[in-house]
Amino acid sequence: MKIITYCLTVSLFLFATNLLAQESITVKGVVHDAETGETVPGVTVQVKGTTSGTQTDMDGNYSIQVNPTATLVFSFISYGTQEIPVNNQQQIDVELVTSTQELEQVVVIGYGSAARRDLTGSISTVKGSEVADKPSSNPVASIQGKVAGVQIVNSGRPGADPDIRIRGTNSINSVKPLYVVDGILNDNINFINPADIETMEVLKDPSSLAIFGVRGANGVIIITTKQAKAGQLNFNFNSTVGFKDVSDRMKLTDAAGFKLLYDEQRANEGIAAYDYTNWTANTDWQDQIFQRGILNYNNLSVSGASENNKFYMGLGYTQEEGVIHYEKLNKITLSLNDELQVTDNLKFGVNFNGYRAQLPQERSVASAVRAAPIAPVYNDEYGLYHTLPDFQRAQIWNPLVDIYDRRNTAINREYRAVASVFGEVKFLENFSFKANFLADYGFNQGRSYSPLINVYNPEIEGESKIDQLNRITSVSQNQNIFTKVQSDWLLTYKNSFGDHNLTATAGWTTYYNSYETTNASRTQGSGAPIPNDPDKWYVGIGSSDTQQGDGSAWERTTLSFLARALYNYKGKYLLNGSFRRDGTSGFYKYGNQWQNFGAIGAGWVISDEEFMQDRSAINRLKLKGSWGILGNQNTGGNQYPLYPLLVAGNSAVFGDNIIPAYEPSYIPYRDLRWERVYAWEGGFELDAFDNRFSLDAVYYHKDTKGIIVTVPASLGVKAGLSNPGEVSNKGIELSTSWNQSFGDDMSLTIGGNLTTMDNKVNRLLDEGYDIVDGVSRTSVDYPIGYFYGYISDGIYQTNEELRVSPVHAGAKLGDIKFRDVDGNGEINDADRTIIGNPTPDLTYGISLNFTYKNFDIGTDFMGVYGNEIFRNWNRNAFAQFNFLEDRLERWHGEGTSNWEPIMDSGRANNRLASTYYIEDGSFFRLRNLQLGYNFDQKILDRLHLKSLRIFVNAQNVFTLRNSTGYTPEIGGSATSFGVDDGTYPVPAIYTFGVNLNF
Repeated sequence: MKIITYCLTVSLFLFATNLLAQESITVKGVVHDAETGETVPGVTVQVKGTTSGTQTDMDGNYSIQVNPTATLVFSFISYGTQEIPVNNQQQIDVELVTSTQELEQVVVIGYGSAARRDLTGSISTVKGSEVADKPSSNPVASIQGKVAGVQIVNSGRPGADPDIRIRGTNSINSVKPLYVVDGILNDNINFINPADIETMEVLKDPSSLAIFGVRGANGVIIITTKQAKAGQLNFNFNSTVGFKDVSDRMKLTDAAGFKLLYDEQRANEGIAAYDYTNWTANTDWQDQIFQRGILNYNNLSVSGASENNKFYMGLGYTQEEGVIHYEKLNKITLSLNDELQVTDNLKFGVNFNGYRAQLPQERSVASAVRAAPIAPVYNDEYGLYHTLPDFQRAQIWNPLVDIYDRRNTAINREYRAVASVFGEVKFLENFSFKANFLADYGFNQGRSYSPLINVYNPEIEGESKIDQLNRITSVSQNQNIFTKVQSDWLLTYKNSFGDHNLTATAGWTTYYNSYETTNASRTQGSGAPIPNDPDKWYVGIGSSDTQQGDGSAWERTTLSFLARALYNYKGKYLLNGSFRRDGTSGFYKYGNQWQNFGAIGAGWVISDEEFMQDRSAINRLKLKGSWGILGNQNTGGNQYPLYPLLVAGNSAVFGDNIIPAYEPSYIPYRDLRWERVYAWEGGFELDAFDNRFSLDAVYYHKDTKGIIVTVPASLGVKAGLSNPGEVSNKGIELSTSWNQSFGDDMSLTIGGNLTTMDNKVNRLLDEGYDIVDGVSRTSVDYPIGYFYGYISDGIYQTNEELRVSPVHAGAKLGDIKFRDVDGNGEINDADRTIIGNPTPDLTYGISLNFTYKNFDIGTDFMGVYGNEIFRNWNRNAFAQFNFLEDRLERWHGEGTSNWEPIMDSGRANNRLASTYYIEDGSFFRLRNLQLGYNFDQKILDRLHLKSLRIFVNAQNVFTLRNSTGYTPEIGGSATSFGVDDGTYPVPAIYTFGVNLNF
């Protein structure tokens, strides 16, 4: 809080010289819409020529102290600005008239902005207010279910990035979208405070994405941070405090259930009954590891603007605990921007975002769901945690050993500084030139310590029952540095020629990106243990004989030329075109460095035609479509595909000397290029019934070609790298809303969106070539990352059934019966097929917002349908695990079960990938529920506040699902997602918050 207090003091000093005391009177009034007569909340009421001002409350009322000779300026989006002299009046009521110019909502697009009605593509806008008061340290996580075409899979772990896929999985290499924060291109937004966001624009269609060249294929999220509003001096403070709980626990057996199943399993395996003398506990390991995590977000901002200068500063401090003990995120953010209008034609600006975070020491739920409930937690006599039974001891530790005995043994810090400066000059009436210089510097460092670990083991013979699990201490260090430097040089021409309107932009941009990482470790050797003291956790301590280290570095540069034209005729015939030529050092070797990308879009505002004028119900109807070629350079960690890393090869012997040899890890094809996406879409936008109803419908189709694929090595030949892969994504996006007012005191808004997805691999390499990633597989004619295995057709019930049925080798009574897919009377590898698809058929979201006087309530629902989850955490056999409660319904005789197999760990057939492990991934969730109250203006006047709002928020309140894990939300890589390996829970979060302006 010291830094917040300091910055607040400095800010007050900077602005104090602009505030002059003078004799004043109190002016009150009400602001109405001139057309509808309804009151207008949020209208800015400013004293002309000063920074003094206020805003109307929820009922359109305002009150302000002014000089009797002052002039009041009333302004609000979608309305024309009005100036009214006070002339000693103490009551001034105002009627605002809608402004056609203001109705042209400005949308931030790549390298500029445009009126929304002039666009021919699909751009979704999310206001910063929609994410500012939601309990998430990552702002994108809060738009889950709000934007059509955007699938977001959140993690419950503090500070974790969500898995985001815009219009499906485009490649086998990467799915991450591009982020653009105040102009700088980036791959994550950890450094952004949600409270500092003004708007988020999600770009999905080719006409808006092509301008980003090799970085546009996976979609773009443009974030614009807040700036001061003209004529306002404003201080804002908001704070949120709350807690999180794991509301959906996994249904595992207790001690009695475990003993029943384990005894039966040993009997089926011909093993003697287990001796439970030392194992009489009934431990719920989930209760032991989970906690009620506390979170607290605090944000302070100050903004002020005069006629020529706008300044904004925001400070944020976050503390967030995880749902597992000793997980905690600490995060500080700083946002600064200043814009100076030197003359009517010249302005300069600077932006800065600073970030420091101490990341939580990550914990896993895997051991808690596998540990036997018969083991005690702790032994009071020895003061040690209890070991697990011998059938788990070597592979699984007591879950609390990792949580408590290894608590606070890792320090991971991230530092980030993102800054930019720009200058813009207007000349020759219709031209403007803007130069941007942007830089992003990040430094991450980590240190960890592995302590001595002792546990209590009652089965050790002799007096001492101490079992040493970890006998040697060790330390490790790592750090990485990344630098991004960008410059933009843009010339814009904007003019109207009668009915013709044109905005054209051309220029060039450069981008430099570098990354360097090092890591090292040491163990104690034969000497004394390394102290459990953070001051000693450096690689300089320990035995030099055990020191190990590694490191890597790369850098890449890009030079790009770009151009775009937005044209309309009479505002109803629209034509957009864009082009970008990217040159990259990553493909310099064979002259492949240049690639061209571009798009064209067209639109027709039918509602402006004469034959539509008598359609009074329709306010606006626009047909739109676009086609383009996009690029994808996100091909994994390989920054220079034409320059493979060198690996150890066959050594040569010359006399007594052995000469080590190196060879490339693969052979790149000479015509290797970045991946390309050929995309098109068509749809319409409709506003009707006095703009109360809106509908946006789009069909999209994307074909990714030239996907970079590793060519397998044949005998005597190295592996290769080429561009044979092709993937298609297609579907429908629908977004709709209805806004209804019930008098002056009540309003209702209902919104919804739906997206369908159809993903298919059209080509990889040769026929029969598959990409295998664990239980996930990618093959031609199937979706990326589908689950591959056998289809379960029940359980073998009788010996006669075994005799007459196709049987997998080694199958016995009580085993899973697999389907004979090819019908040849045998069960073998040829009977494996697609058994699940992690990509949903559709995603959807529903929102309802209701206001009554000063109260408001908002709800957000979201869900997915038609995808599958592969349950993998209990399939392996490296140890004996605890059981799901479903196993109590196991087969133990004819007719007892036709789904759960016999209790026998030796039956390897039952662990083969099959539909037995497939679960329904569909779910429906109450994502967010918020109740708020805005205090009345009379109370605010007494408190000398502009506004005061309090709210309570509940997130992830309930989830309807059929899966057994902690969450049906499971992300992953491009080729392996939806696999439940013991996924971290997504908790329910309950918060209380306050937001005040003064």
